[in-house]
Amino acid sequence: MSEREKRLAANEALFREMNERVEERVEAAAGPDATLEILCECADPGCTERIALTAAEYEAAHADPAQFTIVPGHAAIDVEEVVARNDRFEIVRKRGYAADVAEALDDG
Repeated sequence: MSEREKRLAANEALFREMNERVEERVEAAAGPDATLEILCECADPGCTERIALTAAEYEAAHADPAQFTIVPGHAAIDVEEVVARNDRFEIVRKRGYAADVAEALDDG
């Protein structure tokens, strides 16, 4: 795995960690159908785009630790594949070593 792939996986894992904290607080306060706004979990460290989804949608997307929620069109095709999409977001799954890194960095 290249340094770039490691960096991409670590960056996405960091965004996911921040979003999980938001999701936990919103769900605790308003329930699983509450809408939350998360940061795009794409590999671009400069991306500040946000995604609106329910806590339940977020949890379902992240049931697999190698999956991330991103703004449509933000996939890094060389290390991940789009496994689901709608008009608000895409769910990508890391492949190969990038998936191993993402799973190792997942604390949930």
